[in-house]
Amino acid sequence: MNILGISCYYHDAAAVLLRDGVLVAAAEEERFSRIKHDYGYPRKAIQFCLDSAGLRGEDLDFVVFFEKPFRKLDRILMSVLQTYPQSWKVFRESMISWMIDKLWVATTLQSELGISKDKVLFSEHHLSHAASAFLCSPFDEAAILTVDGVGEWVTGTYGVGRGTDIKLLKQMEFPHSLGLLYSAFTAFLGFEVNEGEYKVMGMAPYGVPRYVDKVWKVVQQNQDGSFSLDMDYFSFHYSTEKTYSSKFAQLFGDPRPTNLQFFTDATGFPSYFGTPPSNYKELCKLNQHYADIAASIQKVTEELLVGMANNVHRVTGMKRLCIAGGVGLNSVANTRILQETPFEELYVQPAAGDGGGALGAALWAWNSLMGKPRNFTMQHAYWGRSNSDHEIADFLTQNNIPYQRYDNEDKLLDAVVHRLTSAKVVGWSQDRFEWGPRALGSRSILADPRNPLMKEIVNSKIKFREPYRPFAPSILAEHAEEYFDLPNAAKHSPARYMLYVVPVKENKRDVLPAITHVDGTGRLQTVFKDQSPRYYNLIKRFGEATGVPVVLNTSFNLKGVGIHEQHRKLRKRGSHSIVTAKGMAAFRLCGFRCFKQHRRCLACRPRAAIGCPRRGVDSAARGPGRCAHNCGHGSGSPQADGIRETVGLVALDVGFDRVQRAGFSFCPECQRSSIRTARCLGYVACWPRGHCHARPGGAAGSEKAQLAA
Repeated sequence: MNILGISCYYHDAAAVLLRDGVLVAAAEEERFSRIKHDYGYPRKAIQFCLDSAGLRGEDLDFVVFFEKPFRKLDRILMSVLQTYPQSWKVFRESMISWMIDKLWVATTLQSELGISKDKVLFSEHHLSHAASAFLCSPFDEAAILTVDGVGEWVTGTYGVGRGTDIKLLKQMEFPHSLGLLYSAFTAFLGFEVNEGEYKVMGMAPYGVPRYVDKVWKVVQQNQDGSFSLDMDYFSFHYSTEKTYSSKFAQLFGDPRPTNLQFFTDATGFPSYFGTPPSNYKELCKLNQHYADIAASIQKVTEELLVGMANNVHRVTGMKRLCIAGGVGLNSVANTRILQETPFEELYVQPAAGDGGGALGAALWAWNSLMGKPRNFTMQHAYWGRSNSDHEIADFLTQNNIPYQRYDNEDKLLDAVVHRLTSAKVVGWSQDRFEWGPRALGSRSILADPRNPLMKEIVNSKIKFREPYRPFAPSILAEHAEEYFDLPNAAKHSPARYMLYVVPVKENKRDVLPAITHVDGTGRLQTVFKDQSPRYYNLIKRFGEATGVPVVLNTSFNLKGVGIHEQHRKLRKRGSHSIVTAKGMAAFRLCGFRCFKQHRRCLACRPRAAIGCPRRGVDSAARGPGRCAHNCGHGSGSPQADGIRETVGLVALDVGFDRVQRAGFSFCPECQRSSIRTARCLGYVACWPRGHCHARPGGAAGSEKAQLAA
């Protein structure tokens, strides 16, 4: 029996496919569209799931939507009526979106997939969350806690799962929502709601929770773990523009400007921000204020979640807890629940947010609705699309992207480790991409965690993101307890998905400066050989070379863009911008090592013959917007603007001693200096073999510069 689960029309649209209760494929639409938190109908994700099983839409037995749209519409209409006329814009905007797509979910599924109406099923939002955590967990029975922004009416539930049965015992309803509380502070701190919450988590350790008392004025916790919001401080229930009211701003001060760069006295001024402003001290003080607010809401959120979990344990008496909903991605809070409640084990599914609702809906239909026995446990997150060697080779060849293919994995791993230990940054793409928001070694950017400069290098040259956001360590599971304060680390499944933030052991913080956050913690990923063998072997090889079986891991994307999904996306702005970033030392696609591509003016292309000593030189060597050929095609000309293209000449991995391209080589001595200075026009191989690039008149002057044929 084939069951397709779908979530969409709010955020994190996704699709999953079960065959006889076993997960076949799962993907969020943003991995294909490159639109972060894409909420539209997940057409590409659905097609991927069907292709993975060799199915057409009409072959499906059931399609299950993750929530009940008409109950959600009921909540919107009731909220509008209760707050009218303030809410007239909410009504207008809601009706537009509902009339376009949200009212017609069943009809859309029937027409898109070619199925009959009786094959379309609807779960409930928080029931889907509960099923997504419990029914694929390793537990036969467990307590369940779901917390997010809002579903139909419900914002949080707790209950019990036994076998295939889920009973939700109690719930909280809109507008009293922990997710919406956190989102209000996210907006106040200058970040986008439903996208910037993790930035608040990253900012919090730079502050002191000095405003906790003020936060407790807007939210009150009850003895049973539930809570209520003082709605005078919020406007999300009637406004399309703000989530907090003027009274909120009076309590916490002016909101943080969205363009305010973040730095404090403790962090210093990042070099890649440029020259410190004249009012540096004043801005440091202002940033510290906002960091303290972030620390305060994070502290209160943790207290609320710990209180909920303690109450769930009192009611259920169980030793294991499954957590789902977007708040389940708050890794710091998860760790506190593990440490400060009687629960001995936690399970948090890697796509705990709305995307995971698609999985929960499908599992609910199979296990709970149909009563089929459970026969699937999620032990890894690699459920996305993969690419064959043939596909990758064809793509690279057709697009004239230089590459070297490795048929021997040992040689490939040695080459990557060589680059990492040479202070280079490596793009790593392998096998099936990850389910959920974390990059877990299938679509990752990797670096050496021992290098204290690596955080700044990756942030400034590749990711272009805020300097306060930490990077995660990927560590071999059997070595995790040597570096992190997490007893029995291998048995904690949330650590496989970067869903715990734990202290780095004090004697290891100087060993791992690039992944140790300002508060001495790290959001670790434990890596197992049976789940990701090639990634495991890479980390093991790195450990053998350095004595540290840990790599810095961050997602393969730029700020504000979804994670790269496949090799075809390299030609599009998001991933391609990463591949051509100055700071990245290698890009590895399965068994292929790709070379960096530099820009040249399209108008000069006919004159850029193989023998041209300036062919392929990055225009940055001659200043912004300047053509490397001195043709006069500056940044203001039509020849230069919008028509620059990439050419494959320069080796991305500058640790290699030669480029096997058109019979030319480069000098490993001068290419290193050319990266840092303008004295050498790039580091492309443009002079005959055996001649130093910096001294074109004669042969290379050192043994190191003698290049093999």
